[in-house]
Amino acid sequence: MRKPTVICHMMASVDGKILSANWNNMGQPTIFGKTYEEIHDSFDSNAWICGRVTMEKDFTKGLLPKLNDIDEIVGRDDFVADKKATSFAIAVDAHGKLGWENGYTNGDHIIEVLTEKVADNYIGYLRQKGISYIFAGEEHIDFNVLLEKLGNLFPISVLMLEGGGHLNGSFLNAGLIDELSLLLLPIADGTSKSPTVFEVSDYLSKGPATFLTLTTVKQLQQGIVWLQYKMIK
Repeated sequence: MRKPTVICHMMASVDGKILSANWNNMGQPTIFGKTYEEIHDSFDSNAWICGRVTMEKDFTKGLLPKLNDIDEIVGRDDFVADKKATSFAIAVDAHGKLGWENGYTNGDHIIEVLTEKVADNYIGYLRQKGISYIFAGEEHIDFNVLLEKLGNLFPISVLMLEGGGHLNGSFLNAGLIDELSLLLLPIADGTSKSPTVFEVSDYLSKGPATFLTLTTVKQLQQGIVWLQYKMIK
């Protein structure tokens, strides 16, 4: 079994906040986002992963799955829809809530990560749309299983983790992140309940803090500082 290398790539305010909706009055989010994407593209990866909320907000635009008259698939076997795909967008969608137009987003083949509690007709829906899917837990996502299946079923060697705080926190808590790429933006957010780079969900048993080794510091345009770390395991 092989697991892809996981690089968590994020941008955050100086107080660790990641919800960019709070920054719209700064007049610079477009520049920040462009820099973020340019650095993403600089990594030698062919897959990226986000949680359901991020996918819904930024990629599916709230599209709901139409499940009427969809054939139900009762089995819980993993499914590879496109065996020739070479780049992948991975959605952690435990209960099967996301709607898709087809099996690709931004040119990347979609892989849905599900739990066994997902509805039978949602599985049929994914097959109808030509979307790959894997099962990674009965009620909650097991991130070790997720990573092993991605490595074994798909040609993924480097995975960009670009989730919300809870997805990032789940990978961190499981000790599955190898590197952190963090763009520190010249913004002090100060919002008390805004999500941060890493947050561990209440249902998980929180492990000890993770220590990192700083490998690179670069000052970029518009006051952005790019920090790169290796995780100490």
